[in-house]
Amino acid sequence: MLETYAALAARGEHLLQGLLAGKPPRQWQHYPENDAIDRVSGYQWFYHSHSPEDRPGATEHGHFHLFARRPLWARRLRSGAEKAFAALTGDPQASVTTRHLLGIGMSAKGVPTSLFTVNSWVTGDLMLSAASTERLLARMHLDTSHASIDAVLESVVALCASEIHEVMAARDATLSSRPAHGVLADQNLELLSEMTIVL
Repeated sequence: MLETYAALAARGEHLLQGLLAGKPPRQWQHYPENDAIDRVSGYQWFYHSHSPEDRPGATEHGHFHLFARRPLWARRLRSGAEKAFAALTGDPQASVTTRHLLGIGMSAKGVPTSLFTVNSWVTGDLMLSAASTERLLARMHLDTSHASIDAVLESVVALCASEIHEVMAARDATLSSRPAHGVLADQNLELLSEMTIVL
């Protein structure tokens, strides 16, 4: 991570400069438009920002959403952990190609400032159990043609393993506090867990 930011500084570049083409982000726009996908490893991400009205009090510039594509998790769905997690969330039957892993909030300077999880209706896919999510994140390798961003995302996940564990536990506690039926579509329940990080 330090090498990545040092190289950006030496070139006088912001982490998001290439991704945003040097312009302020448009709210809700995906960057890149069709997501950054590593078709070899099976991971993907996108960056976007919300309007201030959507998240009162939020100080982030925007955030990354990290996903795992189907080949990475399809076999895991038969495990006891995944069956128990499915029961916790009302046994969703949606056929989706990605599972949301984690959100990473960013400052205007392009530095990671938070970790968070969101409900499934937010990203339009589903989640995995905390154990599977943590395993997939621990194995995450990115090569999406956005080398600096890939390196920072990989570094955050590696540096924040214990924080990710806490965020996942808090996510599941939030989910278990609600009736399972319909919990993933409950639009009153957007942010499931969040933690500030100071790298």
